[in-house]
Amino acid sequence: MLTLPFKIQSVQNPLNIPSFSENAQELKFYDRNLNEIQTVNFRQKFGFIKMAYAEDLQQIWLLDESAKRLIQYNFRDDKILNAFSFDVDFENIKDFIVFEQTLYILTDKNLSIYNLKGEKLLTLPVENGKRFRRENKTVLLITTNSVQKLEANSLQTIFFSENARIVDKNSSTFFVVRGNKLYLYKL
Repeated sequence: MLTLPFKIQSVQNPLNIPSFSENAQELKFYDRNLNEIQTVNFRQKFGFIKMAYAEDLQQIWLLDESAKRLIQYNFRDDKILNAFSFDVDFENIKDFIVFEQTLYILTDKNLSIYNLKGEKLLTLPVENGKRFRRENKTVLLITTNSVQKLEANSLQTIFFSENARIVDKNSSTFFVVRGNKLYLYKL
């Protein structure tokens, strides 16, 4: 058991599972047996990090709430690669992802898309948004009962399950938890 809450980001690569703790200001990597591989501490180098997105095993994107900026950080070399100013409300952010020089931010009611200059490109209304997932060149939005794909400046529902408690997706199936039962649907 961990003494501080850690949010597991993604299990796309089961050999390296990243988890971030806002309270501890740390990002930890675990292997498939949940043995800790590495810890990256942000306290000495940055202000208050609201969220972290581990793009790969070298770079991390950080939302620094105290300086209102997005930071691209290479933790292997302990270098800040880029820092971008963003004047957004960091308090309501549920999840974010950076892909192809674009920042996707999920809040309680909206999906907002920014370029790295801080200019808002698009805002879409969202109901019950939980988190982002990226598959190849596609950005997916996971909600309470659907999986939606961002396509042509709109959200297209690719899977929906009514009355679901949890909906998720991996590379080969959709998962649905409904009424204390787990359902698997092939792609």
